[in-house]
Amino acid sequence: MSVSFGTSGLRGPAIDFTGSTTAAYVRAFLDVICSGIPSRTVYLSADLRASSPEIAGHAAAAIVAAGWTPVYAGNVPTPALAAYALARQSPAVMVTGSHIPEDYNGIKFYRPDGEFLKEDEAPVRERAETLLAEGLSISNGDLPPVDPAVAEAYIARYTDAFVGRPLNGLRIGLDLHSAVGRDLTARILEGLGAQVFPFRRSDRFIAVDTEALDPADLSRAKEQISAHHLDAVVSTDGDGDRPLVIDEAGRQVNGDVLGILTARRLGAKTVVTPISSTSAIEMTGWFETVVRTRIGSPYVVAGMAAATTVPVVGFEANGGFLTESDIALSGGSLQRLPTRDAILPMVAALVASAEAKRPLSALVADLPPRVMKADRLKKIAPADGAKLIAALDGSREARVALDPRLAAPVAVDRTDGLRLVLSGGDIVHFRQSGNAPELRCYVETDSAEATDALLADMLAALNRHFAA
Repeated sequence: MSVSFGTSGLRGPAIDFTGSTTAAYVRAFLDVICSGIPSRTVYLSADLRASSPEIAGHAAAAIVAAGWTPVYAGNVPTPALAAYALARQSPAVMVTGSHIPEDYNGIKFYRPDGEFLKEDEAPVRERAETLLAEGLSISNGDLPPVDPAVAEAYIARYTDAFVGRPLNGLRIGLDLHSAVGRDLTARILEGLGAQVFPFRRSDRFIAVDTEALDPADLSRAKEQISAHHLDAVVSTDGDGDRPLVIDEAGRQVNGDVLGILTARRLGAKTVVTPISSTSAIEMTGWFETVVRTRIGSPYVVAGMAAATTVPVVGFEANGGFLTESDIALSGGSLQRLPTRDAILPMVAALVASAEAKRPLSALVADLPPRVMKADRLKKIAPADGAKLIAALDGSREARVALDPRLAAPVAVDRTDGLRLVLSGGDIVHFRQSGNAPELRCYVETDSAEATDALLADMLAALNRHFAA
């Protein structure tokens, strides 16, 4: 098997999610994680990749063969599926490759009590391998009829919590592309009072990485802002758990900045976030406790579960926002959802802007001047990326060879990859992706221009290294 657990869920080339492999992992998840629970219902959904319906069909057949009943939500965002299943203390299976290239895919599992944890991976993998060794096979399955209740509950989650049409008067562009929740996003924004201007609906899957946005996507958004006098442009990644927000000036609001604005709007006291998020979080002084973790939502979930000062929230540098506590809002309580969600940070930032009667760019300008940005080199084998990171960690000569500015960092963090704090306070962080054959580079400085320049230099140096 070439599928494996990555940063978030099971990932691999789409062609390797065969009927037997899919069935083995779904059956293993139910056998190991879900045995003994009262519910015998499994909620199932899939993103809009070409390979997803077939994989979802295999998953449905495996669920039936294991003695459970699949309820198919159709094509809905991952957090919509997770929230609905969690409220019913039932497991869920989401077929999605998230933001990675179309020829890859994946499966995200959700426990009856929340997100699938890192410690769940080994026993599920071992059980799946045993089932395959025993010759487990599965016939092609038909997906059940779509149950629209999951989608409707997700819309109501936000339109009920944020009452009074708080986005009334805002003009919001919506980049539809192939995001699985594109139509639900439009309905939520319109339900909150915004005038929505949708564009770029695609029948072909487009991999949108909110941490490494294609410059063409930003240019397209700027054109829409100019043409329609928009207050913002929003979107999500493929499965709807990473937000994309572009302000009225055509600048992307980084995911961790969205996280800060959202946490403040929700009145959070504890923030849990990976080491890659901007250091502006601590510098604001807005939160009683900030906990840093490895990159990946399971680590954030574990950190939130251990926190004691409520309300507890978490977010990642990609903007995905998690809530460990129920959040009291004007319309009632927003129920906890300890998995990444794109709609909450999108809506909360827009609501904060509308309430303050200030543009998004002004809210961002209130933050300490620290700007983090990430990009990646594609098709870098994990072994090659790990070899370079080990060399940079252990050798001044290797760091100088890559870029002389890396020669003598004043601090080194190995929580996840290699994070170097340079003498002037700039940060360069190298990390091999856990989801795809990509080497990621995160850069933080005190200005957007300096961050862009340093990131471009690092990517050029990495390209030279791997081309040599």
